Amino acid sequence: MLQTLDEEGLTPTAASLHYKDELENPGIKPESFPDWENSLENPRNWPAWKKSILMAAMSASAITGSISTSIMTPARAELMQEFHVSSTVAILPVTFYVLALGFGPVLGGPLSETIGRYPVYLGSIIIGSAFVIGSGFTHNFGALVFFRFLTGFAWAPVFAVAPGSLSETFLPKARGPAAATFTLMPFLGPGLGPVIGSFVVSRKGWRWTQWTELFFAAFSLLLTLGTSETFRPVIQRRLAKKRGLEVRQRPLLSTQLHEFAVVALIRPLRMLLMEPTVSFICLHVACEFGTLFSFFAAVPYTFGTVYGFDLDTSGLIFLSIVIGCLLGFLTVILCDIFVYRKQIPRYPPHQVPPEYRLAPAMFGSIGLPLGLFWFGWTARDGLSWAVPGAAIIPFAWGNLCVFVSTMQYITDTYHGDVVASAAGANSLARYGFAGVFPLFTIQMYEKLGIAWASSLLGFIALALLPIPWVLFRFGPSIRAKSRFKTVQA
Repeated sequence: MLQTLDEEGLTPTAASLHYKDELENPGIKPESFPDWENSLENPRNWPAWKKSILMAAMSASAITGSISTSIMTPARAELMQEFHVSSTVAILPVTFYVLALGFGPVLGGPLSETIGRYPVYLGSIIIGSAFVIGSGFTHNFGALVFFRFLTGFAWAPVFAVAPGSLSETFLPKARGPAAATFTLMPFLGPGLGPVIGSFVVSRKGWRWTQWTELFFAAFSLLLTLGTSETFRPVIQRRLAKKRGLEVRQRPLLSTQLHEFAVVALIRPLRMLLMEPTVSFICLHVACEFGTLFSFFAAVPYTFGTVYGFDLDTSGLIFLSIVIGCLLGFLTVILCDIFVYRKQIPRYPPHQVPPEYRLAPAMFGSIGLPLGLFWFGWTARDGLSWAVPGAAIIPFAWGNLCVFVSTMQYITDTYHGDVVASAAGANSLARYGFAGVFPLFTIQMYEKLGIAWASSLLGFIALALLPIPWVLFRFGPSIRAKSRFKTVQA
């Protein structure tokens, strides 16, 4: 149901790097495994129970990493009191964790294509959990921020590596529900984190947010131990060694480092600054992600100031984000069925113009300013708390629609490893804004007031609203002028 990197279905989340088609560089001679498609070693031929465990393990790791983005947000007051820091500084453990999510996949993506997916999954959980323990025991604020950054950096690779495992395990016709389920996890986490965190902080204190993360990580680790490697070159290399077959030498380290620098570091920045399609999509997605994360400070402030909500009650408001995300995925699926698939008979196989992927973003772009203006001007005495609480639903709905739809558009627009670079640019911009916005949210709401602070964010969303509409109308001509490899009309 969700478009993927190619007809084989690889979704490029975060900075997932694929330097070369794995068919071209599997590490062994292709003729060594003529029976691979029917082999029991092929993940696509695994029994349903084994695929289900892999899916559960990836989803559990993703929800663990995403819940940790926001589970500490209700602890701001406690951190201020214990460490004697300002309100802005108390947000830094959240900020640095989110920023790390943008950098972790840069290493995790290519590493998974060197040593395999499974060691990255396993090592990521274990190393990240060690840093969580450090966060929970430290009594130094600088160390807390440092450990939180390292936790995010360690747990981030799953967001880049899992789409590759999906492609390697599920046939295209069966991949839609699995891809949809996994992609939903990073959006549910920020909504569930404050709900869980508010109850944990009010009853046990902020350190128990870290022990709660460990419970999630332990469950993820247990599931991961029941999975196996999915990356075909690594599997075949192991089988070749068992059979005594010839194994090709890997490329020189200097060659690998050069490819890594180009795909992971240099090209994403060039595309972010010089490729109009990527620039405007990244701007749109980044601003709305930043706004989403600003809610972690704005919601407790608004409902505490206007309605006198305590920590527990204000945390429950974030369930609106979960509802909005679920509605967003329903919208994406329906648009895929009734808009995109309707175009397939009109075009050659796999050549439907990417612009038809933008339908959810076009609808969702309207929900973003609508939800923000609604929230800002209804959070006042005389109106029920449920009115501004419900306003978060259309915003979360629109945010998910815009993100998933524009990533599908990028996937369909560019070729080969250019897609990974575009996705890397999107990841850096998205998590950069998401980490920074909460730092000035409280000051903005205090100085401008709830109505105008929310309206400022609403005007930004309104200014960005035309982007998917413009791309739908003028996308073919814009693509024709690109300096990178794109699909031409």
